[in-house]
Amino acid sequence: MQRRTIFFCALAIGTAAVFVRFGLWQVRRLHERQARNAVVATQQRGAPVAFVELPADTSAAHYRPATVRGRFDYEYELVVTSRTRRGSPGVELITPMRVAGSDTAVLVNRGWVYSPDGGTVDRARWREADSVRVEGYVELYAPDAGITRSAADPRIVRRVSRQEVASKIPYPVARYYVVSIGDSMSTTHPARREIPALDDGPHRSYAVQWFCFAAIALGGAAAVVLRERQESRRSGHGD
Repeated sequence: MQRRTIFFCALAIGTAAVFVRFGLWQVRRLHERQARNAVVATQQRGAPVAFVELPADTSAAHYRPATVRGRFDYEYELVVTSRTRRGSPGVELITPMRVAGSDTAVLVNRGWVYSPDGGTVDRARWREADSVRVEGYVELYAPDAGITRSAADPRIVRRVSRQEVASKIPYPVARYYVVSIGDSMSTTHPARREIPALDDGPHRSYAVQWFCFAAIALGGAAAVVLRERQESRRSGHGD
């Protein structure tokens, strides 16, 4: 083979090896996600338990069905901006619930409401009874990424993080919060969230793509070698 063909084939093989490695990495990610989904599915199938009975370990509590009873403190309600639902802009309302006998509040995601600009909303319009029992699932706080400051509404936040919560609520809150579930079509309260669906994510398709790229690279090298051999045979016959 010519030197340039050898160089091209070596480059193609090296590139294919990198693509295969990326594909195998996506396969590992897929298996990790499937294992995590199995744990989450088990936690989701559990019977609802009182919030105070949830495990201290946040990963063990995540997505577990839970109930909490107390009084909503609407004065310190948070408005999470830029939350779409079925293509419509809106916000989610996160309301502290004061639990009798405890100085630690439990945050409750009461659901989504329509907001044309995805930020401002008449919070008084969406108040529910003060003393309620909420049933939902446990959610964890988002990673800290700064504090939201808004002149339009000081209760606005971009995410439900510990940093944001601490800047807006003057008393202790629980280490995780509850997402209320139920009627998502009501006009008397925010549209409740649905229990998160579990899927394998994009890892399977990404793995297939990387393996296809590897096959294309090797196929291209094989085609170059085959063409060179054919040209060599024709040159030999011509002589």
